[in-house]
Amino acid sequence: MISIAWAPLYAHPLPANHRFPMLKYELLPEQLLREGIVAESAFFSPSSPPAEDVLRVHDSEYYHRLRAGELTRQEERATGFPWSPALIARETCILGGTLECARRALQYGVALNIAGGTHHAFRDRGEGFCLLNDQAAAAAYLLAHPELGVGRVLIVDLDVHQGNGTARIFQQETRVFTFSMHGARNYPHRKEQSDLDLALPDGTDDAAYLRQLHTTLPRLLDQHQPDFVFYLSGVDVLATDKLGHLALTRDGCRRRDEYVLGLCHAHSLPVVVCMGGGYSPRIADIVDAHANTFRVAANLWG
Repeated sequence: MISIAWAPLYAHPLPANHRFPMLKYELLPEQLLREGIVAESAFFSPSSPPAEDVLRVHDSEYYHRLRAGELTRQEERATGFPWSPALIARETCILGGTLECARRALQYGVALNIAGGTHHAFRDRGEGFCLLNDQAAAAAYLLAHPELGVGRVLIVDLDVHQGNGTARIFQQETRVFTFSMHGARNYPHRKEQSDLDLALPDGTDDAAYLRQLHTTLPRLLDQHQPDFVFYLSGVDVLATDKLGHLALTRDGCRRRDEYVLGLCHAHSLPVVVCMGGGYSPRIADIVDAHANTFRVAANLWG
C-alpha cells in the first residue's frame, strides 16, 4: 500500500511566470488516477505542522519573519518567490505533508509527497524556490521521538542540484547521513559539504550515472545502517531538462528509482519520497518521469 500527500495548495496560487513548472502538481495526480496506478483513497491532504516541528531545523527569528512577511528584498529574491500569505500556507503545507508521510511510511513501508524536496532551505534562510526544508524537518521529527524506533536516517538526494541546505542543517548531526549526487557545474555555485557528495560532469548518461549509484548506495546502507530513508527523486537529471545538463533518458531515470526503492524494499527500510525538480520544456516529459517513481513504488509495495 502506498500513501500520497497532495493538496490544491501545492499548485496555487503562484505568479504567472512560475505557473508552467508548477503545472506538474496538478497533472501528476490526474495521471496516476487515470492510469490506475493508485486509487483515490491513496491520497491524503496534509495540513500545516505545529511550530515545534519546524523549529527543530529552522531558527525561530527566520520562521517568524517568514510568516510575517518581514524578509528583506534581498532575502526574498534569493527564494525566487514574491512573498504572500498563500505562499507561506503552501510551503508549510508541503512540510506538513512530508512529516505525515514519515509517520505513514513507518506504518506502510513507503509514502510519497507530490511536492517537497525543498533542499535549498537553510536553517536561517531560503534559497532556490525553497523556504522551509521539509525532509530535514521530517528527519528531525523522527529522531526527536525515540518511541518511533528511528535512530539513524539516510537522505538520498538525487536531484540534479546539490542539497546544500540539508547538508548544512545536518553538518554536526551524526545520526543523519546526507548523500547528494548532483551536477558538478549546476546550482548552487557555492556548494556545502554533505556527508558524501558525488559531483557529476555535464552530459553524464544512464550508464555512467547508474554505475555510480550502484557502486555507492549499497555501501552507504552497510556503513550507516539507517532505520529510515528519505529519497529526493528529482527528474531534472533528464537530458531534456533545460536546467540540468545531465543526459539521462526517462528509462534511465526510472531505473534509478527502481534501484533506490528496490534496495529500501529489500532491506525493509521505510522510505519517504519527495519529487524535487523537473524543468523539461514539455510538461509531458516531466509528468511521465515523475509518474515512473509512483509506478515503481506501487509495483514494490502494491
